[in-house]
This record gives sequence, structure tokens and C-alpha cells, in this order.
Amino acid sequence: MKKFTPGFWLQRNCLWSLIFGFASLLVACSPENIPIGPTSLNSRYTEEQPTLSGNGRILAFVSTRNGTHQILLYDLQQQTFLRTPRLNRPGTIVESPSLSYTGRYIAYITSDQGRPVVALYDRATQQSQIVTPTYRGWVRNPSISPDGRYVVFETASRGQWDVEVLDRGPEIELDIPNGAAVAPVP
Repeated sequence: MKKFTPGFWLQRNCLWSLIFGFASLLVACSPENIPIGPTSLNSRYTEEQPTLSGNGRILAFVSTRNGTHQILLYDLQQQTFLRTPRLNRPGTIVESPSLSYTGRYIAYITSDQGRPVVALYDRATQQSQIVTPTYRGWVRNPSISPDGRYVVFETASRGQWDVEVLDRGPEIELDIPNGAAVAPVP
């Protein structure tokens, strides 16, 4: 009969503890534990730059799921993704989304002829337009006002980073809650 020495017994228990610990870590980190599907917020892919609408209902973020760099909108109440036709174009990079009060308007950075530009997507018309076509310098970090009238961003047109405010004008349809009063513009 073979005797075990206490040192060998301790080493054997440590070895099994390490094996079980490593195995449980692998199981806990496996992709099968990440919820995916049409209503899952997170995926196995990179999701970054989250922003909320003013009313807290719509979440926008940049994702690399589906093999492309795209802005996704998620309705937190319904727990579903919202369709955004013509927002994400193939072969373009989008980043830094910003949402108006109800999420009708999305200001974001995209590329136009290899240069970053600020674009604005209107979910009601499902159209996107570049709002900084004439800026000579680089632009970054756009943000849209809750009512959707103003877009602010950083620009390097003077050789340093400055803040620009773009007034989309009094004729645009504002993003305000139903029945809310609109204050006159000074």
C-alpha cells in the first residue's frame, strides 16, 4: 500500500482546483452565454459610443455586428431594434451618434470623399444629409439639441479645435413631445 505525503496531497488538490477554476472560467466566458437575437442589446461584437434620447427611450450606439461598422437604434421600452433605412451605407464608417429628444434626429460623423463630415438622419423621412459640406477642416463629436434645431461639433478649420454651432433654421420640424408648447426663438 502506497502512502501519500501531505505535500503531494496539497499539490494534487491545488492542481485540481486550478483545473476546475480554469474550466469554469472558460464556460463562463463562452459565446453561448452572450444573449443574441433580434431583441438582444449586446452581441459578440464591439458595441461602443452609446447615447440616449432626451426622453430616455431610444439608445443609439455604434456596432460592428453584421460585419459592418453601423449605428443601431434600440427601443428600451419595447426591447427591440428600430429600423433605420438608408442610415448605414456600405463601405462608410459612422461614429459619435447624438439623438434629439425622441430620437427622431440623429447627428453623427461619417465620411465623404475620405474626410469626416457631420451628417443628420431624420427617422421620419428616412433620409440622411451632410450638414457640414463646406467645412475645410476636420470635424468631430457632433451633438444635436433636444428639439433638433441646433447641431454643435468640433472643427479644426482654423488649425486648432474650436466649437461650431449650426442653426438648421426656424423652418425645420422640431422634435418635441406631443402637446408640448414651443417657446419662441429670440
